Amino acid sequence: MSQSDLPRPRRRRRLRTAAGLCVLLALVGYLVVRFESLGGGGAPHCTASDLAGDAPGGDSRRTYDMTPEQAANAATIAAVGVAKGLPDRAVTIALATAMQESALRNLDHGDRDSLGLFQQRPSQGWGTPEQIRDPVYSAGIFYDRLVKVKGYSRLPLTEAAQKVQLSGYPQAYAKHEPDATVLTAAFAGAGELTCGGPAPTDPGDPQKVRAELNRIFAGGGLHISPAEPSRTGEAAGPGPLKEPEVTVVEKRDGGEPAVRGSRAIAGWAVANARGMNIVRVSYDQRGWIAGEKKGRWQEKGGPGKSGDGDPRNAAPGEIRIFVKG
Repeated sequence: MSQSDLPRPRRRRRLRTAAGLCVLLALVGYLVVRFESLGGGGAPHCTASDLAGDAPGGDSRRTYDMTPEQAANAATIAAVGVAKGLPDRAVTIALATAMQESALRNLDHGDRDSLGLFQQRPSQGWGTPEQIRDPVYSAGIFYDRLVKVKGYSRLPLTEAAQKVQLSGYPQAYAKHEPDATVLTAAFAGAGELTCGGPAPTDPGDPQKVRAELNRIFAGGGLHISPAEPSRTGEAAGPGPLKEPEVTVVEKRDGGEPAVRGSRAIAGWAVANARGMNIVRVSYDQRGWIAGEKKGRWQEKGGPGKSGDGDPRNAAPGEIRIFVKG
């Protein structure tokens, strides 16, 4: 064998290595694009944080991860408390209680006849099984009994929860207080909820969204839901309606309670996006779009920058919820 023949296997190995590297890079690129197109991953997921993404000090934010089912239940618990005009402390107590009792799942079973998010018992006067399995009802009756506890907001969380629940494990609620505080901030304070995963493919029902919001918030008297536009600017012209809309507006002079309620409504809509086929939520010069940007909120309710003129942007004091058309 001549000396000139010796390097050839090495050159072939280099070519095979380079070809393999190109294939690997192409695969990585495809997976990255696929990851982004699914809104941040294949499996739907939600993350609550105690500071919004663009808030000062965001690097020190605390977070709590959930499934969409858990997020929807947490959002309902928080929304009911906000609609009743109760303080953040009440919301945190309720959330911590449900985290301990059911891990924020609407259970159809439990110890003896216990059911639902708070493991309430029909035999103990909490309501019928059907009522207890309704998250709006079960959260509402929990709050009704909590506010009867004298000085509940000043008590240790585990003590306040125990006076309502009469649990056999009264100290168990305390461990959930830090995470419940994050959830309270996400739904009623300076935090936010992000939910990633694929965008809905089935059509949504705006009347179902409106009915559920009315069940939760109508008693508060701080918001109105005006007549909806026939279609969004994107869908103007002939053809079927696109992205049917539910709009909620703060009443004038509602003050901070109305703003707090608006945050709860926006968070509730994002948390329920998967279950109600919600594709877009616009609020406070920002927007959440299903299947985009890993489920993060974007400026001005669309892919463009602030001032992009997107017809789906929300005016001040307005929450706009769009379902799949």
